[in-house]
Amino acid sequence: MERANSSSLEGFILVGVSDHPQLEMIFFVGILFSYLLTLFGNSAIILLSILDARLHTPMYFFLSNLSSLDLAFTTSSVPQMLTNLWGADKTISYGGCVTQLYVFLWLGATECILLVVMAFDRFVSVCRPLHYTSIMNPRLCWLLAAIAWLGGLGNSVVQSTFTLQLPLCGHRRVDSFLCEVPAMIKLACVDTRLNEAVLNSVCTFFTAVPLSVILISYCYIAQAVLKIRSAEGRRKAFNTCLSHLVVVLLFYGSAIYGYLLPAKTSKQDQGKFISLFYSVVTPMVNPLIYTLRNKEVKGALRRLLGKGREVS
Repeated sequence: MERANSSSLEGFILVGVSDHPQLEMIFFVGILFSYLLTLFGNSAIILLSILDARLHTPMYFFLSNLSSLDLAFTTSSVPQMLTNLWGADKTISYGGCVTQLYVFLWLGATECILLVVMAFDRFVSVCRPLHYTSIMNPRLCWLLAAIAWLGGLGNSVVQSTFTLQLPLCGHRRVDSFLCEVPAMIKLACVDTRLNEAVLNSVCTFFTAVPLSVILISYCYIAQAVLKIRSAEGRRKAFNTCLSHLVVVLLFYGSAIYGYLLPAKTSKQDQGKFISLFYSVVTPMVNPLIYTLRNKEVKGALRRLLGKGREVS
């Protein structure tokens, strides 16, 4: 019993790339750079969505939710990654690991739902433009956002708690960059087939099913876009929807690979680098994808900078 519970006293060791110490500084610099870009890009979107009245629309309400989520998502894991990569100490306390497990899974599941909500917003905007403002009213927007955040929280409470019930028999080496469900299941010293089955079922519900719904909705959106007579209207609708679709494919693709493959049969080196991708890279590129081809965001940024120069 003492050996089974020793992890709760000593904490865990996050292996990361410590087996290849020559890579640690490279990963440290790359992750730090990505984290700073994530903080800047997502904070800028939130700020613009609040300050510019022209961006007070359902699309930017959900986009600011996504940016807030990405800020919290990366902050729940990246500071610990950077600490472990910088020095010789690779440990994380038991409480820190449990907190990271719950928060990371909560925010990841929330993003799965939020991307479906954003696809629904684009569907109504393109396929029901005359009824858009009446359908996507503020009350419905807040309700859909609340469902996303609370749905993700519920999934995290159930799945994380179920994972933490597994006896670890003193195993402390987490062969990953962070504490997440697939990596924690690997530490168990008992049969984990039930946990893997639950993980696959829940992740199918939160990844494969939403992705299928989004792709089907985009088939209808594509049909509606092709019927738009104005070339400018088609281009605007195409750019907006393409940005969202790229984010969807990046996030769901990496999440499905990381969570739906059997926990003890997938190659761990691949698994931990995939987890690094959706925890660090995806939140960094989301603001870039949404803003590079978006005239409204660029215009809002120019207006904000213009006001700043006038004041100074």
